[in-house]
Order: sequence, then structure tokens, then C-alpha cells
Amino acid sequence: MVKRTDWLAQGYEKRYDQATVTINYLTAENLDRMGIAGAANAWYYGEVVAKYNSFKFAFENWKNPAERTPAKSAALKAAEADFVKVYRQFYTGYLRNSPLVTDEDLVSMGLPKRPSGGRVPPQPPKTTVEATVDSSIPATISISYRDKDERGTAKPKGVHGVEVGWAILDSPPTDWSQLTNSVFDTRTPVKLVFSGEQRGKTLYFALRWENTRGEKGPWSDIHNAIVP
Repeated sequence: MVKRTDWLAQGYEKRYDQATVTINYLTAENLDRMGIAGAANAWYYGEVVAKYNSFKFAFENWKNPAERTPAKSAALKAAEADFVKVYRQFYTGYLRNSPLVTDEDLVSMGLPKRPSGGRVPPQPPKTTVEATVDSSIPATISISYRDKDERGTAKPKGVHGVEVGWAILDSPPTDWSQLTNSVFDTRTPVKLVFSGEQRGKTLYFALRWENTRGEKGPWSDIHNAIVP
């Protein structure tokens, strides 16, 4: 049973209308002003917008009562569930607690204002990432990660995931800027898959935490591994 205080509108039509207001407000300019950049911006478009578009397509197919079928209803139910999951994550992680998002922004997105005395937003990560490499699968390097000097795999408070900067180079890099490729991951391990011609070459990589506002922590040391 959904709590009465739930910010998410109820019913397919109202939920679709609310989501549409949010998506339409989040122009490139507004996203930049709110600090939703880099990996956070890529996650927004790759997850939230992509799943909203699937929800929209299913809703448009379903909305005419005269043309509804059990198959269309099932497709809408599945698409809505997929979208709602990331919509909630996006609201909680990037909008509700961000000091760069105003109450006016929230209302313009069809979302509730913050209550007075709200939560303190997460701080930029301060700790570094520790990594372990598994190269037992051909052309694949699996990198397990955790907070340095910690025993478990729990991420630090306020951290959304880890950024992995990497490059295949002929000689060791002298600076992290030489790790020109980047991937973002939220659950250890992260897997890097390479082509056959890259086998036997040296991969260099480093990791750093990223919080729910897209703020990054310090890089780890630069590690290396041979592509199996």
C-alpha cells in the first residue's frame, strides 16, 4: 500500500503527466545549472529519459479505452514499473537534497517542496577506492572495489557509485588525465570487455567515488593489468 505522503502521483494518467512535466523541465541548461553533469548526466539520459520514453510509448498505445488489450495493459504496467524505479532514484539522489535545486525548480517539475529543516545534502567523497582485479575470463577484466581500509563492500555515505578511468597504453601514465576512457558503476564488480586484438596489452586504470550530486572524490593510485 502506498503511503499518503508519497510524492509520486497515483494512477497511470497522473503519473505520466507528472513525469512529463519533470522531463520537459530538465533542459540541458537546467541540468547544467543543477550540477547534473558527467556520469550523472549520462545516467539521467541513459536510464531516466530512456525508460520514460518506453513508458510514454506504452501509455500512448494504452490510453484509448476502445483500443486497450490485455497485452497493451501488461506492457504499460512493466514499462511504468521500470520507469518509476529510476524516477524515484533520480528524485532522491539528485533533486530533493541538492542545494543547487530550488523549491521553485521542484514545483516546476511537478514535485513537492522540501519540508523546513530538511536533510543535510551529501558531502563530496573524501576517501579513496581500493581495487582487486580478476582476469580469469578471456578479454575481460573484472574490477572489484571497496572503500580503502574497509572490510566490506558498502559504499561511503552519500556515494552513488564509482568512476573508473582507464586506457590501454604502451607505457605507464604519469597523470590520471591520460586515462581517457571512463565508465560509471554502482555495484561491484565492474567489468571491462576488450576485443581480441587488445589481448596481451596493458590496461591502466584508476577509480574514484562519486556522490549523488555528481561530485567526485580523489583518484586512487593508477593500477595496471594485462588484458587476458
